[in-house]
Amino acid sequence: MPNPPLSPPIGPAQTRRGTALHTLKKNAIRDKFLVLMVMPAVIYFIVFHYLPMYGILMAFQDFSPSRGIWNSPWVGLKWFEEFFNSIYSFRLIKNVLLLNFYSLLWGFPIPIIFALLLNEIRRNTFKRVVQTVSYMPHFISVVVIAGMTITFLSPNDGIVNVVIEKLGFQKINFLSEVDWFRTIYISTDIWAGFGYSSILYLAALAGIDPQLYEAARIDGASRFRQLIHVTLPGIAPTIIILLLLSLGRMMSVGFEKIILLYNPSTYEVSDVISSYVYRIGLVGGEFSFAAAVDFMNATINFVLIVSFNWLSRKLTQTSLW
Repeated sequence: MPNPPLSPPIGPAQTRRGTALHTLKKNAIRDKFLVLMVMPAVIYFIVFHYLPMYGILMAFQDFSPSRGIWNSPWVGLKWFEEFFNSIYSFRLIKNVLLLNFYSLLWGFPIPIIFALLLNEIRRNTFKRVVQTVSYMPHFISVVVIAGMTITFLSPNDGIVNVVIEKLGFQKINFLSEVDWFRTIYISTDIWAGFGYSSILYLAALAGIDPQLYEAARIDGASRFRQLIHVTLPGIAPTIIILLLLSLGRMMSVGFEKIILLYNPSTYEVSDVISSYVYRIGLVGGEFSFAAAVDFMNATINFVLIVSFNWLSRKLTQTSLW
């Protein structure tokens, strides 16, 4: 009776794969409660971020809901060419970059300064009150913030225009003035987010070794010198990481507040890629064109964050990966 054929030898790659799977399974069983805690977030990202990615195919098709994604004809780069040849492309890209640049210029340093000032407060009760008050606007809906902004800046009976009129000046229709839109948008963003954004910096400040401050005081360093030579270097990695994340979003502006605040008279400075995609795609029904514009935007963001991460790793030895 012939001997049964021998099983093929197990190669190094198979061994490593089996070991990795065994280790993963072992760790998952050991940390089962932590796994259960992160599962809702994992499911959320899979359902709402990864599964819809097949819709990117629409950017290369003449998509029709009746035909579906798999039966719609392919058109290659037609929609990308149409966007870059349109009269709106330069305006949209310019508005996105300017809004993000001014947000970065004014909005990025303010949470850092606020955290540094808060760190100097020695009365814990007062410190907690300030923290609570500064965090609260983050939890207010964008719709409510936009409604408050429209109410306060109303040209008829808005509190800002009432004060302006009492001072003897002429009322200003802020939301219809091109020169005021960016200031309003960025100011409301800073007000709503600076307190919550300071949490990471406060956590980084709490992680600085107190002995470093003690040594600086022994050497005769003033509070300002301690700030420059101990505090800022201690939170520098956190600043760099958050700066990288901000730079990676230079081509992204959330459309919710834009749509709630803008109007045709301010399109020149307020219309951005996300609001344009909303109007063209969801309102106008040009799904393929909107998908192409949004995919182009996401690709540029990806290139930006990879490039800035590489540059940061070369210059500061700090990076996202």
